[in-house]
Amino acid sequence: MDDSSASYIHLVHHLIEECLVFNMSKEECMEALSKHANIKPVITSTVWKELEKENKEFFEAYARKKAERATVMETRERIEKILANSTTIRDTK
Repeated sequence: MDDSSASYIHLVHHLIEECLVFNMSKEECMEALSKHANIKPVITSTVWKELEKENKEFFEAYARKKAERATVMETRERIEKILANSTTIRDTK
């Protein structure tokens, strides 16, 4: 691998780390890098997969936290709907 390829992969690696800071999924990261950095999704996917292989425990924990966060958000949305409905019902009486 020549220096330009290595530096490009290093750049993609760095941008994926930035995506992780923002709790993005692999698909969200692929889309963001394609749109904002003109990096082909297949490149992002390949580098992401290599990072997963090298950092298995991190990505397992990341996936668990992401799932937990989604569950918390869903619960919050349900509670907000219940509260909004109860307010609407109370206001109509």
